[in-house]
Amino acid sequence: MFPERFSNLPAYAFPRLRVLLDGLEPGGPVVQMTIGDPEHPFPAWVTEEIVKHSSGFNSYPPNEGTPELRAAYAGWLQRRFGVTFDPDTQVMPVNGTREGLYNACMAFVPEEKGGAAPYVLSPNPFYQVYMVATLSVAAIPRFVNATAETGHLPDFMGLAPDVLNRTAAVYICSPANPQGAVADAGYWGDLLDLAERYDFKIFADECYSEIYRGEAPTGILTVAAEAGADPDRVVAFHSLSKRSNLPGLRSGFVASGAKTITRARQLRSYAGAPLPLPLQRAAEKVWADEAHVEENRALYLKKYELADAIFGNVPGYLRPQAGFFLWLPVEDGEAATVKLWTEYGVKVLPGAYLAQDADGVNPGKHYIRAAMVAPFDQTEAGLRAIRAGLYD
Repeated sequence: MFPERFSNLPAYAFPRLRVLLDGLEPGGPVVQMTIGDPEHPFPAWVTEEIVKHSSGFNSYPPNEGTPELRAAYAGWLQRRFGVTFDPDTQVMPVNGTREGLYNACMAFVPEEKGGAAPYVLSPNPFYQVYMVATLSVAAIPRFVNATAETGHLPDFMGLAPDVLNRTAAVYICSPANPQGAVADAGYWGDLLDLAERYDFKIFADECYSEIYRGEAPTGILTVAAEAGADPDRVVAFHSLSKRSNLPGLRSGFVASGAKTITRARQLRSYAGAPLPLPLQRAAEKVWADEAHVEENRALYLKKYELADAIFGNVPGYLRPQAGFFLWLPVEDGEAATVKLWTEYGVKVLPGAYLAQDADGVNPGKHYIRAAMVAPFDQTEAGLRAIRAGLYD
């Protein structure tokens, strides 16, 4: 017997893609553009730091993070967002932000809200862990479509009061995966006001915040601090995976008010997987360094410019503000994916696999997602094949 809450989960995006392409041969040299797995080099000294502290593998690592690592988080938040966080009480490591995003529901979503099972709101399309975390605590996921008409960010402010009165938490990703849209100070301010009025938490997934062109994206912690908001109202998530091309290091952190972090630490002491000590020591140095981040951002800027040159005159092309995905308009995402694979060997992801039907619409159906994470020459080959196969 298995729990009913997981019985009707849709297949995860990548197994669905394997089924879609099963038995189909690639029509050219394979170019992988599906998973957001950064391939830019990470700093060489990261390996040296791990080796230098390798004796730490001989002991259990501190679940709450080393004092130096927590200080590195707080220092980065101050430099990047101009906010002051107590490293002892207001930040906590997570073994990759997915762990933190999942456990946020476990730690902070109550059994009921407004006399019924609570809602947890999510953008649509969305990072799939938002849905599974919600179902794990017997809450009800409510998907809010993020479309061209809404600036590719969910319009939580337009929801009816009966929905908001039952809302316990909101997941929001900015810069958005997959669209690359960025929440500005006005959007964050409106969401904070809504959260205060209807008493829910904001789970702000900002793991793409350091990959951008132009001005750095405004963070919710900056807006919250300027507004004097309750620090426990917001739970912000950051990671080295995209910022520093270190997804395998599994180094992320959570920032919030002291009450929230105390509760998160309590849960993590039972169910968390602490980062091994040599990896914590390496992460201390990575969070303190910006030179490699600037180099990484410059590499992505060249890819943004390449994408603009290739797709700039395609009707509906969305020039991404940040992140490393293209959200490209097509007639049908699955058909476009099959065509690109069988005729060019380019593997992308149908947009519908990243979304759910909401209000009778799957907002990803007429899109594909292409990740620009490979080296420049491979990325260029993939983008030019997409242009030739779908738009010329």
